[in-house]
Amino acid sequence: MIQLPEGSWWDWDVLHFDGSQLRLAAGHDLTYHHGLEVVFTDVAYLACPTQFWDPRFREPTLDERALVRRYVGEESPLIVAFDVDAPAAGHLLTCLVAAGSVEVVPGLVYRYWRDNLSAGERLAPHLRPPEQS
Repeated sequence: MIQLPEGSWWDWDVLHFDGSQLRLAAGHDLTYHHGLEVVFTDVAYLACPTQFWDPRFREPTLDERALVRRYVGEESPLIVAFDVDAPAAGHLLTCLVAAGSVEVVPGLVYRYWRDNLSAGERLAPHLRPPEQS
């Protein structure tokens, strides 16, 4: 199961997914920056919304493991399950990620371009420098 460091990890979104690597970002407000990333590599199965709030990570059930095995065709090295509030439905939504590995990466990541980053700060991977006029 994923162990998150202490912090305010209420607001989550899919920062990047290229079919193999999934990068989830978390913070207390994702408008300008986030403070945590959960990076999955060799993703074989993914079922989660692109934005969600306050996930509760847990071990997958036997039925969830069987579901992933049916779609992937084999046992995955890692299956992460988490439940999120589904406000429109008024109940919990189960999310699953099957991957080769997972890494929790803390650090301040800006979602807008800025120069002169301090130690431990970085820019979101999709950002590009502004064009010079």
